[in-house]
Amino acid sequence: MKKLGLLLLSTTVAAAIAGCGAQGGADGDTIKIGTQTYTEPKIVAEMYKALIEDRTELTAEIVPDLAASPVVINAMKEDEIQMASILYTGEIFNGYFDIEDTKDRAKVMEQAQNGFDEHYGFTWFDGFGFENTYGFTVRRDVAERHGLETVSDLAAVAGEMRLGVDTTWLERDSDGYRAFQEFYGYEFGQTFPMEISLVYEAVANDEVDVVLAYTTDPRLKEFDLKVLADDKQFFPPYDGSPVVRNDTLESHPELREVVELLVGQIDTETMTGLNYEVDVNKRDAAEVAEEFLRQKGLLQ
Repeated sequence: MKKLGLLLLSTTVAAAIAGCGAQGGADGDTIKIGTQTYTEPKIVAEMYKALIEDRTELTAEIVPDLAASPVVINAMKEDEIQMASILYTGEIFNGYFDIEDTKDRAKVMEQAQNGFDEHYGFTWFDGFGFENTYGFTVRRDVAERHGLETVSDLAAVAGEMRLGVDTTWLERDSDGYRAFQEFYGYEFGQTFPMEISLVYEAVANDEVDVVLAYTTDPRLKEFDLKVLADDKQFFPPYDGSPVVRNDTLESHPELREVVELLVGQIDTETMTGLNYEVDVNKRDAAEVAEEFLRQKGLLQ
């Protein structure tokens, strides 16, 4: 059943890409940039489209709304797109090739770079400067009242707190709630499973005290929430990087320098703010992307 679902998904994605004008493979002058369905990779794709067309003779075409990162990777493998605006280092834990099981940030990045180069023919660039992973999150007044800065700090008060959490996380074995309890050595007084999209308003409205959120979600800024540092590194790193096919970089060597312009230039606070402008303030992603590039002095 899983294989049939993947086949149907791949067929749907191929049709969507064809509908966007991509016929498989670069046409020589056009770089197709794939994105997932959410805002973050779409903003970065708009940045790269603007940079590529500003600094080279190439054109760039964005292929949006590919269902998930594995679909983006498969589309790159098939040369239906030549670039992923963002992939995350934690993707290596999804069985693409053999890896060392580690949560060391540098080692996870190294394995992503070496593994996707060797097995897929991709160049996985160094990170933008942010990661998008799970983070335990509280209202700022709760953090100040209890002196909360890290996940370890919650141990003293967790027994009195209500945890709002993504339903699926409670059921996962290796990196879910049971593993968390063993790893950090405490549990929360009550747990309330809910859809991830609901946790932000739940904690903001004092329906729960702590939620497991995504670290670049714009609702963190909207509701003035504080993400506690995962000081013991329970969650694996999910650092965001641009990824490009090796043969595309060989055909267009000028592209490498353009891609590297954003490496190390976008920290977590900045990415959250950019997402906020699009998702909360309802601004156009291309406009927000260009504004950022101009602030950085990156458009010629």
